[in-house]
Amino acid sequence: MKTYSSFFPTRAPNMFTMLQPPRGLLQFCRVMVVVITLFSSATLVVSYQLHPDEVTALKQIGKTVLTQGGQPLELGDACIQDSEANSTTLCNCTLNLNNDSYCHITSFDLTRNYISGNIPEEWASMKHLTYLSLTSNHLSGNIPWYLGSFRSLTYLSLEANQFSGTIPYQLGDLVNLTDLILSSNQLEGTLPKTLAKLNLTNFRASDNNLSGRIPDFIGNWTNLNRLELYASGLQGRIPTAILSLKKLTDLRITDMSGPESNLPNIPPRVKKLVLRNISLTGVIPTDVWTSDSLKTLDLTFNKLEGGIPGDAKSYDFMFLSGNELTGSVPNSFINSGNKIDLSYNNFSRLPSCQDAQDINTYRSSFIKNNLRGLLPCSDMLECPKSYRSFHVNCGGPDETSGSILYEGDESIKGDAATIYSNKKSNWGFSNTGDFMDDEAKSPGFILRSNYSTEPLFSTARRAAISLTYYGYCLENGTYTVKLDFAEIQFTGDELHKRVGKRFFDIYIQGKLEEEDFNIEEAANGSYKTSRVFNAIVTDTTLEIRLYWNGKGTTCIPKRGNYGPLISAITVCSGQTTYCPEPGEASKIPIVVGVVTSALLLVFLVMGVICWKFYFRDKFMRERDLKGLDLKTGSFTLRQLRAATNNFDSAEKIGEGGFGSVYKGKLSDGTLIAVKQLSPKSRQGNREFVNEIGMISGLQHPNLVKLYGCCIEGDQLLLVYEYMENNSLAKALFATGSETSFLMLDWPTRYKICVGIARGLAFLHEESAIRIVHRDIKGTNVLLDKDLSAKISDFGLAKLNEEENTHISTRVAGTIGYMAPEYALWGYLTDKADVYSFGVVALEIVSGRSNSSYRTTNEFVCLLDWAHGLQKKRNLMEIVDPKLQSEFNKEEAERMIKLALLCTNASPSLRPAMSEVVSMLEGQTTIQEMISDPSIYGDDLHSKRLEGHYQQVMDQSLNSTQDLFPPSDKSWIGNSSTSAHDLYPINPESINLNISETSSLIE
Repeated sequence: MKTYSSFFPTRAPNMFTMLQPPRGLLQFCRVMVVVITLFSSATLVVSYQLHPDEVTALKQIGKTVLTQGGQPLELGDACIQDSEANSTTLCNCTLNLNNDSYCHITSFDLTRNYISGNIPEEWASMKHLTYLSLTSNHLSGNIPWYLGSFRSLTYLSLEANQFSGTIPYQLGDLVNLTDLILSSNQLEGTLPKTLAKLNLTNFRASDNNLSGRIPDFIGNWTNLNRLELYASGLQGRIPTAILSLKKLTDLRITDMSGPESNLPNIPPRVKKLVLRNISLTGVIPTDVWTSDSLKTLDLTFNKLEGGIPGDAKSYDFMFLSGNELTGSVPNSFINSGNKIDLSYNNFSRLPSCQDAQDINTYRSSFIKNNLRGLLPCSDMLECPKSYRSFHVNCGGPDETSGSILYEGDESIKGDAATIYSNKKSNWGFSNTGDFMDDEAKSPGFILRSNYSTEPLFSTARRAAISLTYYGYCLENGTYTVKLDFAEIQFTGDELHKRVGKRFFDIYIQGKLEEEDFNIEEAANGSYKTSRVFNAIVTDTTLEIRLYWNGKGTTCIPKRGNYGPLISAITVCSGQTTYCPEPGEASKIPIVVGVVTSALLLVFLVMGVICWKFYFRDKFMRERDLKGLDLKTGSFTLRQLRAATNNFDSAEKIGEGGFGSVYKGKLSDGTLIAVKQLSPKSRQGNREFVNEIGMISGLQHPNLVKLYGCCIEGDQLLLVYEYMENNSLAKALFATGSETSFLMLDWPTRYKICVGIARGLAFLHEESAIRIVHRDIKGTNVLLDKDLSAKISDFGLAKLNEEENTHISTRVAGTIGYMAPEYALWGYLTDKADVYSFGVVALEIVSGRSNSSYRTTNEFVCLLDWAHGLQKKRNLMEIVDPKLQSEFNKEEAERMIKLALLCTNASPSLRPAMSEVVSMLEGQTTIQEMISDPSIYGDDLHSKRLEGHYQQVMDQSLNSTQDLFPPSDKSWIGNSSTSAHDLYPINPESINLNISETSSLIE
């Protein structure tokens, strides 16, 4: 390490006062020679030394601060000039406050030296220091409090180090400070209130782990010119006083969580305005569109609404991506010469823009799910053909790997607002963002490695904000996405580059797959790494988006270097990362083709004959199901076999009349539950289609999520999210000896009850299609890892059309949970689910099963006993003894009374599920009402109802005898579980399912 550069004034200029004006040219020349000689001699002779205290400080700094090789930093004890060194120390020899002829250090710059260690306390002796920069090093530990003793300091930069802890409050004593730069460290805590004493012109604290709100006192820094808070960790709204600062010309705040807020106005003289991903809502204020000072406007990834005024000005850089803007785009924006990004919005009309330059309109239209919505300015209206893959060499030329051609995009240099589609193939990219502060010296949007010998890792495309690669005209289905990354910018060829850090988020199909992805960390010692993801294509389009979340360094190797980058992309249909597109392989000779075609024709005829006589039923079944255009994800049988270890019995977590349920794990680590329907049951077809049709369009926290299905031959499989804690019935009724035994405390039980109610309220009143579940019971309520309730098994569900007062249908359900009007007469409304919920609520409170609980011969079930306790006004006796006294008596009484209200014999007296939720949450009073069993006669009470069920069931068996072969009867009437339980147990209740004779459930 060479010593720092130095300079200081000398006293040689004072000799000019000793000279007399020259008389004549010769005399003048002689005098000038003497002056120059004396000046040089004086400069060489005079050598002022540093103050002893500062010499001691330099030596201590040299011992404490280490170079890359672990050696002390060599620092001298005098001001010595060295133009080749990175460090610069400026001395001022005119201070001489004590008339001691010593020089004092006024400026200390160790930028980009890759020094490590911490700042020694001896540094505080440099009382005359006005400028201190430690940017881009490897210093760590807390920021020393004694930096606050540098009262003359005007500039302090600790950017791009590893300082941690809180910001010392003593920095508020630096009353002369104008520039405070703390970005790219690991600082925590809030901004000290003592900073309010300062009046900064430049404050940057990006890429930290700060907490708390942006303090209001920043609005009192009247001289503030630049405020930069990229991903600082601060939260909340922007104080309005900041937006009114008259000298503020550069405001950047990004990636800040907090409540939604409007943007009331912008600083009057602002030139660069970056307010990205900070939950802005409402209409963009007028002064944004009419500013005379704005050059860069970035409002990306907020929730801004409204339109762009027709007279709106266009600025050098305008980024409006990722909002909800509507209306028309002004004609003035097209071919304005400015960089304008309108992607990810809902505009209704765009001017003719096929030949527009420097404007990004990717997904900017309100039209979705077709090519015009994806590429509004493209002249391609429909897909020429369907593809099953695409391969891209990002930033590089065409490269062949094996038999696969990776198409390059190096000819598309890109700009701050770029949209590109490869018209010879089926992919393109969208780029958003300008590299700020690079002074137009950035390496651009394509990077090339000087070291890599692997073609697919030797180039990369990067972006300043967001980079999206998309494939279109793809066949719908499951795809494997492989992304190749190479860190070819922050390399070890120069020491200071090693402290560079790059973070970004990876989205696949709009879903965040990896947050704060760091190539260097993922590569684990190498410069390259790959990531593999699974994706489902439902609208012929697959999207890969890389987003810079404001984290990482921005000044290494120079200012303006940051953001996501990617080297290569592989997208294949199915579960493989090797997939040459048809036509890329070598061509088959014509002669061989003719012979092969003839052979295939022979085999085809033979196959048709075999199919007709042997496999017709099997493949007709698959065809009929696939012809229904089921709206859900698709899995292959091979995938599910791999996920369940070939349906290993050790992975079985349940078994019902329709087949078995297995625990599985996809290649990306996602846990799933696979319900395998028995191929012997045609009834399974109807249940299979009904369950997919019902649940695939429903998304709610209290409904089990259906990932997809598999239809191959006679195999019918449903793939659900895996529920770690099995079913509610198992949690409530299992014994302590069972491995799945859970002890549910009262708050958990209450949460589960509310969750079931919310799920049913959604099905009945809030979803796009109104649904009656018909089989609400403990085995059909599943519990996730947080013991939150999720309703499952929609195989018996029915659509509840609003114009119909009820549905007349044959009975299907489980004894003990069916409403009497439905069980006796097939009269079905959503109040049947309300009744079932009431029974389940009683089970949650009591920890007892409605069907299997017997107290005495006087009562036949839990509900019957509850009615008896209600008449005796002793409801609290029903509470589960296992809870002892650890429960909320008020909530328990509320739940029991609500359960009895929900199980009222008259459906008109039962509340709607939305009212149930309100009552459970204590917002509505529960009307106490004693149900009158006489409404339905004695059949509602005693064992005559059970006999009635058995009679109806026997009639069902006889009526369906000719409809289904004997092998199908095993699940009707005497199954120990519901035919659809994802995680079944064996309750004593009898499942009753008298199915319709139509091909689909009525």
